[in-house]
Amino acid sequence: MFNDIGPLELVTLVVLAVLVFGPDKLPKMIQDVTRTIRKIRDFSESAKADIRDELGPEFKDFEFEDLNPKTFIRKQLDNDELGLKEIRNGFDLKKEMAEVTDAVHSRDADHSSSSSGGASGGSVDMTKKREKLDPDERPPYDADAT
Repeated sequence: MFNDIGPLELVTLVVLAVLVFGPDKLPKMIQDVTRTIRKIRDFSESAKADIRDELGPEFKDFEFEDLNPKTFIRKQLDNDELGLKEIRNGFDLKKEMAEVTDAVHSRDADHSSSSSGGASGGSVDMTKKREKLDPDERPPYDADAT
C-alpha cells in the first residue's frame, strides 16, 4: 500500500500528523485508523468467501488475483498445455539480435565500399518528389503531412 513512500516522506507525514492532531490525540487516531483498516479487510475477506460459496465447487481454484490482466496472462503463459515453453525456450533473443546486428554491419560495409567508388548504382532515393498536377486537379491526401 505504501511501497512508494520514502523515509523522508514518512518522517514528514509523522511530523505533520503530530502538528495537526497533537501528541495527546495522535495515539487514539492511530488506533481508530488501524481498527477501520482491520474492519475493511474483514469485510473484504467475508465478501470473497461469499462469492466463492455462490460460485460453487467448479470454481474452487478461482483466485481474485486472476482478475488482474497481468496475473491472468502470466498464469496462462506458464500453462504448458499450449506448448509455449518449448517455443519460448527455442527462441534465443540474444542470438537473433547478434544475427541482425551482424547483418546490419555487413550491409553498411558493403554500402560504404560501393558508394566510395563514386557509383550510385542500386541506391534508392527516399526523398519525396512533387509530381506536376493539372491546374484543376486536387493534390493527393498525405497522412504524414497532417
